[in-house]
Amino acid sequence: MKSKAIFRHELKYFVSEAEKELIARRLSAVMQKDMHVKDGTYFIRSLYFDDRKASAYEEKMAGTNERKKYRIRIYNGEDNVIRLECKRKEGQYINKTSAMLTREETDKLIAGDFSFLRDREEQVCKDFYLEYVLNGMKPAVIVDYDREPYVYEYGDVRITFDMHVRGGMFEEGLFDKRLPVIEVLEPGQLIMEVKFTEYLPSVIKDLLQVDESIYTAASKYVLCLEKRKEYVGD
Repeated sequence: MKSKAIFRHELKYFVSEAEKELIARRLSAVMQKDMHVKDGTYFIRSLYFDDRKASAYEEKMAGTNERKKYRIRIYNGEDNVIRLECKRKEGQYINKTSAMLTREETDKLIAGDFSFLRDREEQVCKDFYLEYVLNGMKPAVIVDYDREPYVYEYGDVRITFDMHVRGGMFEEGLFDKRLPVIEVLEPGQLIMEVKFTEYLPSVIKDLLQVDESIYTAASKYVLCLEKRKEYVGD
């Protein structure tokens, strides 16, 4: 019997560096840093894919309630953990499915060879292959940022601060540590994401209150894609 997909709440806010430091100090009293973090933060790089109609971009800009994005994600610039992910969104709710990839498989996808996905058991692989066949999926833009994450057991709460969000000037170069990138947010600005499954405990909600935080539906994918278009004109 196929299990029902679990959708989580996702809220995003633009905050300043000063606000981030204030909130982080508060959160540290009741939340723990993610166990995978070393030295406080880790580096995330994602290669997003889109189809020949740029559906992921256009649906986001149109405010389509139900939409999805496919990406390959790596951590700290290494190839020891590589994930193919599909992020589905329904309003303020998200669901993420993923499958591990090898470096060889990743290189194949970037080069446009999706054939091996037919033999993978994971549903996200089969869905991605079907999207490729029907809609011509291809690399769209690389998104980089440094993440500071906090977790809270009750309510399955995860709060992250994504800093120095920057877009790759080329869609190639997933593992290139010297890939040219450009900052996409205003100086001193970052994105705080609040994710939880069933409820946001009041103790956490109270700690998140800041006067100048701005709720946003901003997509790092869209921000980076549009910034790159400003420079290369594609």
